[in-house]
Formats: sequence, C-alpha cells, structure tokens
Amino acid sequence: MRVVLKLGTSVLTGGSDRLHRPRMVELIRQIAALRSDGHEVVLVSSGAVLAGWEALNFPFRERTLAEKQLLAAVGQSHLMHTYSLLAELYGLKVAQILLTADDFRGRTRYLNARTTLTACLSRGVLPIINENDAVATEQIKVGDNDTLSAFVANMLEADLLVILTDAPGLYTADPRTHPEAVLIPEVARITPDIWALAGGAGSHRGTGGMHTKIQAAEIATRAGTPVVVAPGDAPEAVVRAVTGEAIGTRFLAAGSPLEARKRWILAEIAPGRVLLDQGAATALRERGGSLLAVGIRGIEGDFERGQTVRLLAPDGHELARGLTRYASGDLRRIAGRRSADTQGELGYDYGPEVVHRDDLVML
Repeated sequence: MRVVLKLGTSVLTGGSDRLHRPRMVELIRQIAALRSDGHEVVLVSSGAVLAGWEALNFPFRERTLAEKQLLAAVGQSHLMHTYSLLAELYGLKVAQILLTADDFRGRTRYLNARTTLTACLSRGVLPIINENDAVATEQIKVGDNDTLSAFVANMLEADLLVILTDAPGLYTADPRTHPEAVLIPEVARITPDIWALAGGAGSHRGTGGMHTKIQAAEIATRAGTPVVVAPGDAPEAVVRAVTGEAIGTRFLAAGSPLEARKRWILAEIAPGRVLLDQGAATALRERGGSLLAVGIRGIEGDFERGQTVRLLAPDGHELARGLTRYASGDLRRIAGRRSADTQGELGYDYGPEVVHRDDLVML
C-alpha cells in the first residue's frame, strides 16, 4: 500500500511551542514499522516556521510574510536535521522535497516531481515534503499542508491519505462548546452538511483546522483515495489507520481511482474559469461530449493553452475540470461562435474542441 502521511504542527509539537522529539521518534518508529511490512510511505510535514522560531530562540513574532519566510528558511534545515537524526535510529534515509503550486500547474514540473518521489520510494528513501514557504507568495502557494498532502496523494496515486492532527476526528458539533457532540467514524460523501461541521481555524501554531482537513479529503476522495483524519497522540495512530482499524474519521473514496492523466488534471491548481451555457453543460453531463467554443458564454481569469480550467454550469457550480486547447485571450474572441469560425477569427486553430473529452474530469 502506498500511503501519504501528513503531520500537522500541533502533532509535531505536542501542543507546545517547540518540536516534541519523543513524539517525532514515535511517529518515525511507526513509519519504519509500516515500511518493514511492505508499505510505501511519503511524509508531508508542517512545522518549518515553528522550528525556525525555536532555532532563533523564540523572538517576538511580527506575523509578516517576510518574517514567516525567514523563519521557514531557518526552520527547514532545522526540521530536516531533526528528522534525519531520528530516522537514522531506524535505518531510514530521508530526502527533502519542497513544492509550490507551480509544481502542480504545469505538466512537465508535475511529472518531474512525481518522478523524483517515485525514485525515492524505489530506493527505500523516505520523502519529506513541505511547501516552499521561504520563497512562496500568495500567487504560488498551495495554501496549507492539508491541501498539499491531498495533491501529493493524487500525484502518486496513493492508496490512502492519513492526516494526523490534534483533534480525534470530525464531530457532529464542536466538542469544545457542545459536550454532547460525538465522533463521526465514517463519511461516505462530503455534503454541505459535512462542510457545516468544519468549524474555524486551528491553533496559533498551525494554519489548519477541520475545514482544511475536509477540503483535503474532498480533493483526495474525488480522485479515488480514501482519507483518515486521526489524533496524532493516539497510540499507534499511523499503523492503526493504515491497517484499517477504527480510529478518527475515515472519508471513503468517491468511486474507483482515476487514471494518472485525469488525476493530474484534478490535482492541478486551475487558474481560470470557463462559464458554459445550458447546452454545453448538458452535452458534458449527459452525452459525454467535448466542450466547443459555441457553448461558452464567458471567461474568468487568465490562462495559457494546455492549462487546467474549471468549467462552470449556468448556475455557477463547478461541473468539470479539463485541459484547454486555447488560451484565455483566444477564448474571449471565439466564445459563443461556431468551430468553423475559429480559423478566420484567430488566423489558426487547434481543432474544434476547446476541451476534449479525453482531457476532462467530470465532478
């Protein structure tokens, strides 16, 4: 089984303001045990900013982007050094891989990242992934490491995504204010009612919360990867989640895994939106058709040919995602027109389909 394991800052610190080495040793021990049983493990780790804060002896926090990037730059090496020392106790080699949203946008960079990760797994190396916070801006950020772990799970066609956090799982209400709340052991489908249970952000040490866990679960389960959100302080939490024991909340996969190409389309961060008329929406949804220019009634955002775009039904909900054969500027000129008019309007054409059915994932 190929497993992506995401560790939140609160898990790595044990609720303190510094890395909790005994907790980290225990988690690495469980990873080693899984690998001994034949499982492949990829680790997505938070904690770089806090590790940098610890390494600099806890200076006053200004909470600016520049300060966060400084702490991340210091903390990445500190965090990886700690992981490396602890992994050696169990004979594990580790590799650091820093990603940004751009690594999921372009097909070439996406495939290069996947090749590196699979090479690590084939050589028995534990990849440790984090977002490249030292250089990332809002324009190139994935957003948070919960979302990043879901994108990585899709990229690697993982069999399971495990997200460890400081909460036991998803509850029927916020247990801090509703003592009668009970844990939801399994979610078959992420509905608006499930989203309503998400609550607010996480602790001051991290950026997540149950909302980002559900968002990650939606991304991963749509592509066929089940997700377990479990408490990081529970005994054998990682092993129990992987072996199928009841722990935390398990989000079931929405159907069978998608083929690799469509996984990439779903995982890629889409920079633009294409608004469809009712005829085009019906053709995609009911007849398995491709998207033609005549069915487009609007373009939002800027994107290049070959990038993933979101296809929106007339009521505004996201119907599908797909690779566009035309850039946003071209589409604004040919939207609503017949395919036969493309050559005359643009002076060239890339075929009658704006998004071919083979390059499209229905949501």
